[in-house]
Amino acid sequence: MAWACLRQFLEPEDFTMKPLLAVAGIWAMFFAAVPAAQDKRTTYVELKDKFNHKLSEKFGNDSREGNFLTIDKGEQKLGGVKFKIGDGIIQLGSKVLTEMPEKVEGIKVDKKFAKLHILHATGYGGGPNQPGTAWYVEDDTEIGEYQILYEDKSVHTIPIVYGKDVRDWWFREDEQEPTRSKVAWKGDNELAKKYECRLRLYATTWENPKRDKKVISIDYISRKEETVAAPFCAAMTLEEK
Repeated sequence: MAWACLRQFLEPEDFTMKPLLAVAGIWAMFFAAVPAAQDKRTTYVELKDKFNHKLSEKFGNDSREGNFLTIDKGEQKLGGVKFKIGDGIIQLGSKVLTEMPEKVEGIKVDKKFAKLHILHATGYGGGPNQPGTAWYVEDDTEIGEYQILYEDKSVHTIPIVYGKDVRDWWFREDEQEPTRSKVAWKGDNELAKKYECRLRLYATTWENPKRDKKVISIDYISRKEETVAAPFCAAMTLEEK
């Protein structure tokens, strides 16, 4: 804004005696006219209608007690992403967890978005397990997938690969992290402590190649007949820009 524009608001003596105040006022007016940078818009995918395992229920199908997912419920930032943790998870089955389903279909989205953030892990495959043991899962094993269903009937598959996207939710301190996801949460439970292990969940971010098309729903599918790994999902968040 030019000085000439300011003269209409000031008396002559004000203009000569208070130039610094005038400059400050100009800059205040300028910055007030510039909109503040907007945060990335995020939306939580509602999973509660698909939950098939409560946080209050112990994990695994054996008789050992104290094996709970001890993450706090509610909205929180994990791995730099806002997630909303409910009172349960979607648990898929495996060659070990035979009572759980191979897939859970129709997770409602009904939105366009730029990125999908997933908070997940798997049961079995790590912790104290070693190559050759019954519950061991080799890196690069595909243990499941997310199928993204668009409004135009097209489908995009996001594979879940052990060692890249997830590892066992139990871990020892010397175990590696996934190579294309990040560790978003760490915690403890009584059973894991007995085996000198801890707990962790992983955040995977997927860039949507069709962000101009509405996603109707997501199907969550395991490789139940092929591997002992039993994937589970705790939360999903959409990033709209």
